Amino acid sequence: MAAGSTIYKAQLSISDMDRNYYETHDITIAQHPSETDLRLMIRLAAFALNASERMVITKGIGSDDEPELWEKNYGDEVVVWIDLGQMDEKRLRKACGRSEQVIVYTYNYKAAVAWWKQYGMTFERFKNLRVIHLHVEGIESLCERTMRLQCNISDGELSFHSERGDITVTQESWN
Repeated sequence: MAAGSTIYKAQLSISDMDRNYYETHDITIAQHPSETDLRLMIRLAAFALNASERMVITKGIGSDDEPELWEKNYGDEVVVWIDLGQMDEKRLRKACGRSEQVIVYTYNYKAAVAWWKQYGMTFERFKNLRVIHLHVEGIESLCERTMRLQCNISDGELSFHSERGDITVTQESWN
């Protein structure tokens, strides 16, 4: 954790009808000084969409050896590696070599489209890579130091419900 990080606590009550996964997770998440509320909330959305008993939010920004989230098996092997934003080819190659499945969630549409146009054909060789763009209009409005979020997932659509309002996150698969 970087000096000056802000600590957030989130209780995510997840009802994932697509995967028949129903669980409540109490999460502590450190917001790096350079990280926006939007990016922090994208990490929580990525967690909700892939939640499992072994899914962990890692150190995040500033850690070259770890993704934003990962799930490891009991042998300490990476099963799912999840990163955010526009990754470079070297990092994706490393991730694909170290894990069974790699998911990259993009969220800044204009920058993500430019990145995908430049590198999409190159990334096709990584058979265990999925790139998904998240449409997240207004998700940062739910961010507060202590959050209680109800997360409903159905037909690939994630709905966050809190005292601050309701936000819907839709996914667009790019490969």
